Amino acid sequence: MSERKTGKARTIPAEEVFAAWRKQPGFQEAYDGLDEEFAVMEALMQARATAGVSQSEIARRMSTTQSAIARLEAGAHRASLATLRNYARALGHRLRISLEPDMPQPRRKRRAKAAAE
Repeated sequence: MSERKTGKARTIPAEEVFAAWRKQPGFQEAYDGLDEEFAVMEALMQARATAGVSQSEIARRMSTTQSAIARLEAGAHRASLATLRNYARALGHRLRISLEPDMPQPRRKRRAKAAAE
């Protein structure tokens, strides 16, 4: 892995980290198992972006902090239904959840791109 030094900390490009992780047994299966979590995070960020609302503003509307919203959108913890409902309401939306038959899904562009590297 190539490293770039910035001050005292060294950084490693994310592409190189993921390339190394993909070589580890079980990584791809675990990553694929996160599709639903990725979909939730993507839906949150997309709704906020479409509404033109900053993390700070949605935090104010939810009576929380910007860092809590950042953690929520990053999937740093599993959000409760109440939190997701409050997030949706803060954007003028309503939360909807659906169940779908479990059928193989086509690989998402993110994974297809990662696999090509």
